[in-house]
Amino acid sequence: VQLKEFGGGLVQAGGSLRLSCAVSGPILSSAAMAWFRQAPGKGREFVAGIRWSAGTTAFKDSVNGRFTISRDDTRNTVDLEMNNLKPEDTAVYTCAQERVALWGVSQDESRYDDWGQGTQVTVSS
Repeated sequence: VQLKEFGGGLVQAGGSLRLSCAVSGPILSSAAMAWFRQAPGKGREFVAGIRWSAGTTAFKDSVNGRFTISRDDTRNTVDLEMNNLKPEDTAVYTCAQERVALWGVSQDESRYDDWGQGTQVTVSS
């Protein structure tokens, strides 16, 4: 399984970006897909996730209401729509897959099996 992110870039505060994660290979109905991010000098943190089959979602508190996550099972993609971006959203965003998600959408990165390379998102003030 390979994951590849698309759509990062530079945007002004208040702007929007859409990230997409393309997954090669089959995605199990038990899987959960998530976006994590890592800002310079900080640890990686959960941003948003979605159960592949049920479509249940979860968000980090600080992005709830600004970000949405969706999946397309015909294209095997997971998208992160980011609106009203803030400078503190600047980070490398990486998508990940938990192949067998037993408990909703986990925010624990250690539960995720497959990772992309990441894409840079920079929000200028």
